[in-house]
Amino acid sequence: MEILEMIADERRRLADLVDSLTEEQLQTRSLCAAWTAKEVVGHLVAVVAASNTAALKLLLTSGFSIHKANARLAAQTAERPAPELAALLREHATNPFRPPVVGHPGALTDLQIHSQDIRRPLGLPHQLRPERMRISLDFLVGGRAVGFTPKKRPAGLRFETTDLDWAHGAGPAVRGTGEAVMLALAGREAAFADLDGDGVAVLRRRA
Repeated sequence: MEILEMIADERRRLADLVDSLTEEQLQTRSLCAAWTAKEVVGHLVAVVAASNTAALKLLLTSGFSIHKANARLAAQTAERPAPELAALLREHATNPFRPPVVGHPGALTDLQIHSQDIRRPLGLPHQLRPERMRISLDFLVGGRAVGFTPKKRPAGLRFETTDLDWAHGAGPAVRGTGEAVMLALAGREAAFADLDGDGVAVLRRRA
């Protein structure tokens, strides 16, 4: 399966997740501390469905801060009914948008991490696909994961997954499932309890 097909499938699977959640679950705080589960979905919808005009207007009114504009766009998009958000994800599932710098590996990783931002606080199984996790793990330690993982975060550490045939680096070890390693590399505090090895404390400080 090509990476664009993986991205499309992840969008559709996220749409299925949204359809399965209650309003209370959608309003649960995600692992992205500033966002509820529904606002995380709003962000992922806005990436492919927001108009360039709306995004530019928000950028202008946010003092050209991409971070602020992104947060406001996510919140605005999340005001739509959940079934509409799910429908937009399906409608735009095959959108070939390639984010600058991070490319399609970044888009796939964004979907996988944010799906876990929603699922973990709700106690839902991750349902991540091994081949897709490997792509995201390679991306996160590859030095080009701008906005995901600063270059210094994985430096001098060895990462070993216990459920995938994947490892990277040399130095004090960080061991855990592919999901936990992926989330920890992305700075998600909730994942550290699922890791072990001499490098965990170092990675936690850097995150």
